[in-house]
Amino acid sequence: MNQTILQEYAKLIATVGVNVQPGQEVVIEAELDQPAFVTELVKACYEAGARTVRVDWQHQPVALLHALYRSPEALGEMREWEKARLQDMVDTLPCRIYLESEDPDGMKDADPAKISAAAQNRQRIAKPYRDQIENRIQWCIAAVPGKTWAAKLFPELPVEEAMEKLWEAILEASRAKGDGPANWRAHNEDLKARCKYLNDLGIRSLHYTASNGTDLTVGMMKEGRFHGGADKTLSGITFDPNIPSEEVYISPKRGEAEGIVYSALPLCYQGQLIENFSLRFEKGRVVEAKAEKNEALLKELVSMDEGAAYLGECALVPFESPINQTGILFYNTLFDENAVCHLALGKGFCDTVDDFENRSLAECQALGVNDSIVHEDFMIGTRDLNIDAETFDGRTVPIFRNGTWAF
Repeated sequence: MNQTILQEYAKLIATVGVNVQPGQEVVIEAELDQPAFVTELVKACYEAGARTVRVDWQHQPVALLHALYRSPEALGEMREWEKARLQDMVDTLPCRIYLESEDPDGMKDADPAKISAAAQNRQRIAKPYRDQIENRIQWCIAAVPGKTWAAKLFPELPVEEAMEKLWEAILEASRAKGDGPANWRAHNEDLKARCKYLNDLGIRSLHYTASNGTDLTVGMMKEGRFHGGADKTLSGITFDPNIPSEEVYISPKRGEAEGIVYSALPLCYQGQLIENFSLRFEKGRVVEAKAEKNEALLKELVSMDEGAAYLGECALVPFESPINQTGILFYNTLFDENAVCHLALGKGFCDTVDDFENRSLAECQALGVNDSIVHEDFMIGTRDLNIDAETFDGRTVPIFRNGTWAF
């Protein structure tokens, strides 16, 4: 891949993704197979004015060894030095960048129950720290090609060609070609316009139907607001948390979901694929979870804590999105969630509540924002998905017809 293009992509993540401010600290999480791009990203962050840039290297094969050989207790423990790092994050509020490149099947040999139990314990300990930084830091998830990931997507190609093809797909989907910042300004304006239309309707509930059997009604908070594109911290700094992003999303009202929904794409969860699954809801809660592959893992997900069985997000993405038009199943939630409509189990977003800046976390949750240690997106958009909104003043308004916007 052309070095200049990669430098521009790194600059896009640093200046549009997290929008590094002069004097801010930056933390980057990346796999060991990405030294060249991470170097460019570190440089871009410093050039944007970062005070310090720290790289936390990950290595999925080592994570697999931990999962295979550690006891459940050792795998799930969090040492005092790890808590100190979380407290430092609360104290310093660094920009956080997450680079994804790992193998979608990289943890398939691990015990799902063991991994889930460990994650449950670690996330429970981390949650009070993460609650303190909510809406206070800039963060961005972006992607770079990993060899095993590229080989899975393009098995017919030699590895280097597969890597190049995945680079092309990532850059295209991320609107990084040409003038990336200008592309994102125009894209954000379009998403904001759609949010305004939806918010002006005063939506009481969304009703999803499709020929695969999906028939689900999800209730909304009266104070709920759709968001999309660029986000903003409580201190007023604009950033784009997902590169790419095609969604317009809202947190639904906890306890108000009835019916059944079927997946449209596989879900990559904890390094394993959950395929062809369905979830049935009663009074907002998952009461039945079925899957053709990794059903036990799906059931582990919805039982991570009390809130994991409730919805935290409803996201609208047209079926003809640029990502879906590539015809590539990325086996990566960052991309696949932005290919078609999705829902999320677990934690909701307080910033989808009107006047959230002047409400406490507890007040947002009292209005209906779900709370959980997890937030896991799963894709439900199909070519024939229809969505109707019931408004608080009694109207029925079409939102999606045949998989795309009805307005």
